[in-house]
Formats: sequence, C-alpha cells, structure tokens
Amino acid sequence: MSAEKATLDSSKEVVDCRNKNKVRCQFCNSLMLKPKAAMFIEKQVSEQKYLNFQLTFIAFQFKLPLIHQKNSVDIKDVETEEISEYWVVNDMLTFENIGFSNQVENTKFLTCADCEKGPVGFNIASEKNCYIALSRVKHVE
Repeated sequence: MSAEKATLDSSKEVVDCRNKNKVRCQFCNSLMLKPKAAMFIEKQVSEQKYLNFQLTFIAFQFKLPLIHQKNSVDIKDVETEEISEYWVVNDMLTFENIGFSNQVENTKFLTCADCEKGPVGFNIASEKNCYIALSRVKHVE
C-alpha cells in the first residue's frame, strides 16, 4: 500500500468551521455541497484545561482508497492514502449530489453521483455522519 499526499491550504476554505465555498467534483464540476453546508474536522489531539477539568479532543485519520489504482495491484491490496481533513455532513440529504457505494465491511464510500468518480469520502454504517475529503474535491466561489 502506498500513501500519496495531496496538499491543500484548508485555512482558505474554512470560515467559522464551515465550508466557505461550494464543494464540487474535481472531474465533472458537479455541485456536491452548497457553502456553509458542512463542518470542518481535522486530525488533531489537543488537551485543554477548563475549570479544572482536563479535556482531550481527538479527531481521526482515515485511509481512503486512491481514486486511481495501479493496474498491477491485486484486488486484495487496495492502495490508500491517509487523509486528515474532512467536511462532515450530519444528514445525507444535505448533499446536492453524492453517490454511495455498497457497504464494504462497515464502510460506504462516497462518489460523485454524476460521473461516479471517487471515492471522495466515506460513511461508517454505525454513524449518520458523512465525511468528504477536502483534497478529493474542488472548492469554487
């Protein structure tokens, strides 16, 4: 498994912990989310003291399969990348356009519903939240 790293300055896309711009498919330009429709989450571990209580906030990294797999890869050896910056949507009806894969173990992968490219994100079956990787979509004013 290899880990490709995409770089994006997320600070330009986040205002008040929400998406500043429209979120669109990077391949067909289809609208996925309207501005301010999703919350921003980033992998971090931070500890803060508040009124003598120690609070620890832990987000996560998720290994999302690469959009383009090498032809020589065995079906059992899917190439992934660790992504730590996501848009979080609490209700799947918030999306303007999104597709869901069949469930693989405990996860459904999210794709563009128009061109079916992806995965651009994921949903864990035991949760209602959907996660869209900032690096897998484009942000347009």
